[in-house]
Amino acid sequence: MAAGEAQEPEPVAEAEPGAAEELEQPRSFRDLGVTDVLCEACDQLGWKTPTKIQVEAIPVALQGEDIIGLAETGSGKTGAFALPILQALLETPQRLFALVLTPTRELAFQISEQFEALGSSIGVHSAVIVGGIDTMSQSLALAKKPHIIIATPGRLIDHLENTKGFNLRALKYLVMDEADRILNMDFETEVDKLLKVIPRDRKTFLFSATMTKKVQKLQRAALKNPVKCAVSSKYQTVEKLQQYYIFIPSRFKDSYLVYILNELSGNSFMIFCSTCNNTQRTALLLRNLGFTAIPLHGQMSQNKRLGSLNKFKAKARSILLATDVASRGLDIPHVDVVINFDIPTHSKDYIHRVGRTARAGRSGKSITFVTQYDVELFQRIEHLIGKKLPAFPTQEEEVMMLTERVAEAQRFARMELREQGEKKRSRNGDDDDTEEAIGIRNRVAGGKKKKRKA
Repeated sequence: MAAGEAQEPEPVAEAEPGAAEELEQPRSFRDLGVTDVLCEACDQLGWKTPTKIQVEAIPVALQGEDIIGLAETGSGKTGAFALPILQALLETPQRLFALVLTPTRELAFQISEQFEALGSSIGVHSAVIVGGIDTMSQSLALAKKPHIIIATPGRLIDHLENTKGFNLRALKYLVMDEADRILNMDFETEVDKLLKVIPRDRKTFLFSATMTKKVQKLQRAALKNPVKCAVSSKYQTVEKLQQYYIFIPSRFKDSYLVYILNELSGNSFMIFCSTCNNTQRTALLLRNLGFTAIPLHGQMSQNKRLGSLNKFKAKARSILLATDVASRGLDIPHVDVVINFDIPTHSKDYIHRVGRTARAGRSGKSITFVTQYDVELFQRIEHLIGKKLPAFPTQEEEVMMLTERVAEAQRFARMELREQGEKKRSRNGDDDDTEEAIGIRNRVAGGKKKKRKA
């Protein structure tokens, strides 16, 4: 699609033309109309000056307008909707005041953390309602009537239909964060059901990285005369991000991955795979070669996913392997290198993946693996971002020297995957962190130690 993508439907008011010139000087949250107690909370979080989307959206939201926020990943969207909601809550305290819908569980927890941090001094309570967690404990949390609910659509509808005494008839604010992603994940039915049971007289904020036809349709259904706050007119990647590709035969992908991890050792890596199974296999493969790698994918229980994320955030692990469930909205501040081990099938996902690095003004690298089967997908990505990427320099003979060790590690990884599958079937648990020493690894550990370091 063209850079600007489809036109907005009629009722969208653009932010005032004069606003743009004013934005040149750094503004403070106080300048935007944020109340003192929340400005102090921003200070404590280390938010010195508002980001572009916050400068655009906060004043409009404080005036009580509906908003469509178009902003790329890592642009401070959460603050743009959390601050106006908390300020309105201060003025008219009420339980079940706001609902934030998000596409993924991890993003829901992260938004909740920001609400709790910003609202800690004013006693704000939030509840996270997502799949993969016991419904009974969630029902109890809802019975306490929190101020803010952060939810994934499926589980929220489940509670609206089945949890006695829970309704959203008093709701004042609805936020749809990553709306394009919510709709791409086929939550349209849930969103429609939700719009039928919440008050029509409410404020609605819709945030999206891209303006798709589905998002436009949702905008028409859910928003009244919204003001558009856009800070990225075209798909783009951050300037400080060095982007590369490597063209390789698909059978040597694993060897090239190990080569790059060795070449760039000392950095933190986020490696994207296309499936849960490949994420798991690659994590086992790297573990067998002595790397501290940890997986994050949709087939893991919620506790394991949060555990993986926390180990990586705390720098206890330097390599996080993830499916696209982790590619958006997760604030992992110290990723130095993003590797697209499997090329994304949707070009827009490339933007979100590489957006994990070079955040908040830091520099970073991304390397995309292109095999003989991926050429067309890669050309689409280059077309979307409007630039030709350079090749990452590699020494083929050095890569080939790794193939024997990698082949052995692949064999062990396959055996371990099989063993995990059998364990899972036998006890219906989920043993997917691959942290526990698995029987096979113990049996072969002795033989491997000699080969750990090339």
